[in-house]
Amino acid sequence: MTTVLSSLKVIARPEIAPKPPVLGKRMKLLDKLEQQLSLAECMIEGREFEAYKERSVKDAETGERKKIRRRYIVRPWFYDSDNHYYFEVRISNKPVELQKGCPAIDVGDKAKLPEVIKVVIDAVEKGELDEQLLAPAPKIGKKASADTTAANEKSSTDKTTTEKQTAKPGK
Repeated sequence: MTTVLSSLKVIARPEIAPKPPVLGKRMKLLDKLEQQLSLAECMIEGREFEAYKERSVKDAETGERKKIRRRYIVRPWFYDSDNHYYFEVRISNKPVELQKGCPAIDVGDKAKLPEVIKVVIDAVEKGELDEQLLAPAPKIGKKASADTTAANEKSSTDKTTTEKQTAKPGK
């Protein structure tokens, strides 16, 4: 007697290798660069750029969760000085040094901005910024200053302990 399941090819579960973390970071940077490209194109055309995120919000009256679209502000990674434009690639909202001590890309005319962003997108897709993506993010905010303060206090405590141990007894 044959069954429907016997017509299927059944195998042992194959090993699935985990994806390297750089791929997720690369995709996130590509999404941000696509936003910057759209923002630059809108600026050149004189249109307003709008970006939306879906948020889950609880309705106060019914208690149901609904998804709504909320508009958010995208800050440009490009800036101008006397109508001469520059572009910075940002990771964790910090400019990335593409060469030692040089985080900005000289664009020139604002019409060239989308072209430059497309070149950066191509470089990210080819993995040219993987080293910067995998670098540890710099500590910012209160926790970083608290860690620095704690380290300074520890070193000063160590100094006073050493001084006490080397001091002559009875004085």
